[in-house]
Amino acid sequence: MGDIYKKSRNFVINSFTRINKSYSIKHLERTVYWLKKLKPDADEALLISAIAHDIERAYRKVDMDGKKLELGYTDKGFFRPHEEIGADIIAKFLFEENVDNKTIERVKMLVSRHEEGGNEDQNLLKDADSISFFENNVKNFLDKHVKLAGKEKVKEKLDWMYNRITSDKAKDIVKKWYNNAIQRLENKKY
Repeated sequence: MGDIYKKSRNFVINSFTRINKSYSIKHLERTVYWLKKLKPDADEALLISAIAHDIERAYRKVDMDGKKLELGYTDKGFFRPHEEIGADIIAKFLFEENVDNKTIERVKMLVSRHEEGGNEDQNLLKDADSISFFENNVKNFLDKHVKLAGKEKVKEKLDWMYNRITSDKAKDIVKKWYNNAIQRLENKKY
C-alpha cells in the first residue's frame, strides 16, 4: 500500500483515539481487508475510502442517538449527513497532504455513498462495510442498540445491512453472521 494510504490510516486512527471515542478501529481495518478480498486489485483511493469511510463519527458535533431514534438507522436523513461530512473530512485531510485532485475527488465520491452505493466501486465499499459490520459490530450493536432503539429498529438495521449487499460473494460471506445476528436478536430478553 502506498504512503498516502498509510498517512490516511494514521489520520483515521489518531482522529478516533485523540477524543477517546469508543469506536471499533477493527471495523475500519476489516473493511479494508474485505474490500481487498472482493477486489484484489483495488486502487489506493478505494483503500483510503475503506479505512476512512466512518471518519465523520470521530468529528461528530452533535449526538446522533436522538436522530437515530427519530428517523431510524436506515433513513437517508440519518446516514446522508454521515456520508457527506465524512467525505469532506477525508478530502480536506488529503488536500492538506498535497494529494492530487483526481485521487481526492475519487475518495470523496466513494465515501459520500458508502452507505447506499451507486457505481461499482461505491457498491464494493458498501459491501465490504456490511461484511465488517456483521463480523465485528453486531455484538456491540445488539447489546447497546436494542436497549436504545428496541428490537424492531435493530432488526430493520440488520436487514438493511444485509439486503443492501449487491455482490453474491459478499452475501455468501455474510449469510451465516446475519442469520446468527437475527437469531440472537430474537432470543434477547428485555
